[in-house]
Amino acid sequence: MTALDTERLGRRAEAMLEELAAISEEPDRLTRRFLTPEHKRAAHLVGQWMAEAGMETAEDALGTVCGHYAKEGETPGANVVPRLLIGSHIDTVINAGKYDGMLGVVAGILTVEHFRDAGRRFPFAVDVLAFGDEEGVRFPTVLSSSAALAGRFEERWLAGADRDGVTLEEAMRGYGLDPAAIPTAAMRKDEALAYVEIHIEQGPVLEHDDQPLGVVTSIAGQNRTRVTVSGMAGHAGTVPMPLRQDALLAASEMMLAAEAIARTHPEAAMVATVGQTKVMPGAINVIPDRVEFVLDLRAASDPPRLAALREFVTRSEALAAARGCAVAFDTYHDCPTAPCAPWVADGLAESLTSLGLPAPRLVSGAGHDGQSIAHLTDFAMLFVRCRGGISHNPLESATVEDMGLAVAALIRFVEQFDPQRRA
Repeated sequence: MTALDTERLGRRAEAMLEELAAISEEPDRLTRRFLTPEHKRAAHLVGQWMAEAGMETAEDALGTVCGHYAKEGETPGANVVPRLLIGSHIDTVINAGKYDGMLGVVAGILTVEHFRDAGRRFPFAVDVLAFGDEEGVRFPTVLSSSAALAGRFEERWLAGADRDGVTLEEAMRGYGLDPAAIPTAAMRKDEALAYVEIHIEQGPVLEHDDQPLGVVTSIAGQNRTRVTVSGMAGHAGTVPMPLRQDALLAASEMMLAAEAIARTHPEAAMVATVGQTKVMPGAINVIPDRVEFVLDLRAASDPPRLAALREFVTRSEALAAARGCAVAFDTYHDCPTAPCAPWVADGLAESLTSLGLPAPRLVSGAGHDGQSIAHLTDFAMLFVRCRGGISHNPLESATVEDMGLAVAALIRFVEQFDPQRRA
């Protein structure tokens, strides 16, 4: 194996991430939501990079940019081509950092570029995938792009609307996609050999242990539940406190209950978060009569997570009743814990060892496209150390050195990849 210039790889990655981060819906911060014009511009740029790296490029029915690096002796137009999948996402949260998701796409492109320059092909194809809906920020969907690839897209998602009332179906048509063609995005199981993803850790473990890279063992299970609390509007100055049916106060108590429930399950590394609320009618001098919020509940194993959700529902119903309010629940996302395939994770660990690096193992508390792809094929992830464990934040940061090592590890993984190990 030839030596790899990790410094050059890291600097290339940083430059590409900087260029991609310049495509934003907002002038002073990075925000790029699914199926926006900015998403389309980013997808076009990524497709351009893929083509320059020697890949055939296409966009599937849900906007995923697909780069295909043909296997040795591949016949153009062949129906079934076994392929190793490498990918991540290019959508962001509101006011995001530039590494989350995008590093994995850039790392895949640089890996293929390396083999293009070396004139090297493999007995399998390599596909680089840039998903567009991993964050679930715009619509009440999560991982819909990778779900479509895995043949798990749910038609009911098309009716989900963003805050402006635009449905996913309408946004697809505006983007230039045909909702009726979504089934064509599904890949055959006999084509997908495995899926790997490079991603910043989004946590402090690697930095604490002074390690640049780590191999993921599993992704925590997650559910997102939309909670709607209904009360009675009234004048802020004339309705006595004992007679109020304040939806916001009831909702606030529910949020505190979610926190308390999560704290009782440290053994499952459970976390509960409410990061989005909508208060109506939204007037300063009117008691809120309707509140909507989304509870994001995660844990390292599914039974305690599901039990916690049931407890949250029971306690919320009691809290609502005590204030003369009603409450309704819609769990629109329920993703089970996804264990990484040992044979793929071991391959990543061996790639680190080949670079003279240790291969620590760790769990991902954040959700990733691998949870969808697990329904299609085996998967594993490689985490990259990020400063302070900060993510979903402009302060998100990874060093050029660590990114270069990550790309080098992915190159070594592809070189050593043997689908026969799956057996």
